[in-house]
Amino acid sequence: MSAKVPTHVAPHLLAWYDGHARALPWRSPPGTPPPDPYRVWLSEVMLQQTTVAAVRPRFAAWVARWPTLDSLAAAPDDAVMAAWAGLGYYARARNLLKCARAVVERHGGAFPDTEAGLLALPGLGDYTAAAVAAIAFGRRAVVVDANVKRVVARLFADAGGSVRELADTITPDERAGDFAQAMMDLGSGVCTPRAPKCLLCPLRADCAGFASGDPEAYPARAAKAAKVELRGTLFWLERGDSVLLVRRPASGLLGGMRALPSGVWRPDDPGLDGAPAGAAWRWLDEGVVHVFTHRRLTCRLAAGRVERQDVEVDGEWWPVADLPSAGLPTLFARAADVFRRDRCASG
Repeated sequence: MSAKVPTHVAPHLLAWYDGHARALPWRSPPGTPPPDPYRVWLSEVMLQQTTVAAVRPRFAAWVARWPTLDSLAAAPDDAVMAAWAGLGYYARARNLLKCARAVVERHGGAFPDTEAGLLALPGLGDYTAAAVAAIAFGRRAVVVDANVKRVVARLFADAGGSVRELADTITPDERAGDFAQAMMDLGSGVCTPRAPKCLLCPLRADCAGFASGDPEAYPARAAKAAKVELRGTLFWLERGDSVLLVRRPASGLLGGMRALPSGVWRPDDPGLDGAPAGAAWRWLDEGVVHVFTHRRLTCRLAAGRVERQDVEVDGEWWPVADLPSAGLPTLFARAADVFRRDRCASG
């Protein structure tokens, strides 16, 4: 690696962190003993692709319900998936359970305290294993998330080597957890994607991006791939005061979650293909559009009713009044709100 290594990053950044660290419910204050590994791990999984503002209340509710790793490992799958609803990327919830149960079964309920040991657990990739090792156990580990990537790319002006290799050169042996969190805080509040606050940055003197006069040029932005456009139909089938909910397949998008019935999502309009039962289906004027990471889904909404109790359907009849407790993913929760408004308007 040919890039010049800044020599004062760690001391300058840690001194800044001592006075500017964010107070977060899963952290310990700078320089204090590490927090509970369970809370560190849980927060890191929740924060993947999700903002701190969105995670704060959900984290608090989660640890109030499952305060320990053992309690989470013993929780029913349905309860955990329902509690995760709205946080997105539902494979994370399934992996939470797998990991919690593996730690209980293999390690007596105590997380391994090394990066290698953590990597051997289900659902932990390089980033999460490094973050837990550094923050919860004080191990020297190179922690690289999106904020850290941006800070490192600007410090070195994208010069030579991979981001991880460059980050390795500035990661200290001591206070590894504080350093990792300081890098995250710097990227979140100072070294922001647009209009970075360089005059407030403790690393300004060492930053090649700042010296270039155009720190926003780093990191170089890759062209975004076009999202796949799909269409679908969501069905609202009532019987009495209940609505039909189904369980999505365990693998695939929104796997294992309760949902409104839907047909296959495909490039052309599927119409009533995949309807859960024969009914006098009525199209709503309003639809729902939902954007996933790599696809955009446009859904039409069809409402119907069956009166007979013996109509055979795959799924469960859920009381409409209690629908918020079903833990529907955001797409289906939004559609359910539209259906319920239509239901009230229709009398």
